[in-house]
Amino acid sequence: MPYPPLVKYNIETEYRKHYEAKYCAKKSGIKTFDGIPVYFKKDRFNHAFHESSKRDETKDIFSRQRAERIDWIAHALRDTLAELYIGWDNRLKRHDKRRRVCVVQGNYVVVIRFNHPRTKAFFVTAFVTDTSATMQKIRRSPKWN
Repeated sequence: MPYPPLVKYNIETEYRKHYEAKYCAKKSGIKTFDGIPVYFKKDRFNHAFHESSKRDETKDIFSRQRAERIDWIAHALRDTLAELYIGWDNRLKRHDKRRRVCVVQGNYVVVIRFNHPRTKAFFVTAFVTDTSATMQKIRRSPKWN
């Protein structure tokens, strides 16, 4: 499945408007390939499109690399060929069966969190893995079933 071209805007505000219009609108209609509706909150923009300059928990700089792939999020969620893994809860330091990690295009990752009993999901983040060590950690996680 071909992925959309990169989105090129001049400033962060334009990406934020794009995110809110495409994903946060009440009738965005984004569903996973297996039919689960995914909801997007405006406040997830910073988490998804910023990164840490110090490789710590503080996401303090806008990431053009992440933002340019903004249209890939919906595509990844619908991609039947995506690699799917159980997510990691960094706070609790364990795998979390409510989180699904989707890997597409070799190194693009989208994370969603399910409610119980998996009737809807919420967007958590999306990013390009920047190291092979990160991809190895993801791929060592249990497969999603």
